[in-house]
Amino acid sequence: MTTGSERPGAPVTRRITIRHRLEYLAVQAVQLAVQLMPRLCQMWAGPWLGALFYKMDRRRRTTAVANVRAAFPERTDSACRAIVRASFANVGRHVLELLRFDAMSVEQMMDLVEFEGVDRVEQAMAAGRGVMFFSGHFGFWELMVMVHASRFEPILMVVRPLNNSLLEAMVERVRTRVGTRVIPRQGAIRGLLRALLEHRSVGMMIDQHMHDRSAVTVEFFNRPAATTSSIAALALRTGVPVIPIFALPLERGRYRMIYETPIEAPDPESPDAVHMMTQRCTDVLETYVRRYPELWLWMHRRWRVVDAVAGTGDPGFSDTDPSGAGAAGTGGD
Repeated sequence: MTTGSERPGAPVTRRITIRHRLEYLAVQAVQLAVQLMPRLCQMWAGPWLGALFYKMDRRRRTTAVANVRAAFPERTDSACRAIVRASFANVGRHVLELLRFDAMSVEQMMDLVEFEGVDRVEQAMAAGRGVMFFSGHFGFWELMVMVHASRFEPILMVVRPLNNSLLEAMVERVRTRVGTRVIPRQGAIRGLLRALLEHRSVGMMIDQHMHDRSAVTVEFFNRPAATTSSIAALALRTGVPVIPIFALPLERGRYRMIYETPIEAPDPESPDAVHMMTQRCTDVLETYVRRYPELWLWMHRRWRVVDAVAGTGDPGFSDTDPSGAGAAGTGGD
């Protein structure tokens, strides 16, 4: 997210507006309702909430449809819109599940999850070095942090703070209640490097547009996308394994945590090593998004490199994702 040459900025005091307070009260009300209602009702309410987002948020809906059309040019317009509706529904489910998991005990939470690829994590950790995990805003990314920390050990993750500091404090409390530590994107590279040298686990997101000096341009769905190079740079410097991680929904409100095969690192002496490894990480994410397109956050303006060339950029568009969850699970833009 940042490069070693960047310096952490001074703490920024964000003004709390009336709108921020109203948003916070609304989320608190929803959280109370979710924790009081039977989980079966909550599982129905989540997609309904997503459908409400879809109808009300014209800007993100338009962005999402355009992204899906460009990613799947062979699909019909109705098929693309169906993917977008399903993506919004997934966000709605995700939001309500996050609010419910906040009130669950670790045992209750883990009873809903099954794992695949645990041996890959255990082997990486047994080497006595740090481990890097990465994912995207895919599936149930916020739950990955809580579940992983409960199954293995807490991680240090990079986050993009929400614009609403009241909601940011709420989400951070949820993320950290199982021991996970979070650091802001600005100046994060030092904290991540320190954690890896101390043989701890760290995590980041790789699927949002980057506009700082850490960005490299790779191919994502056959289009250039500015992507963080921090994972590749840190892995090549420290030699730690890099493991992709995804959380998929199953029937009856259950989940599967998948730990993929570690990314094969290129020769660190290669002048193109950082770009090559960043592309390899991106390719794994693309494989999952192609397989389950309804589980990705299409409403983010991911391909702004293309937009800038085409002259269609929208500088007024906010990077804050509609779930209110920011870039969690493993950090992000």
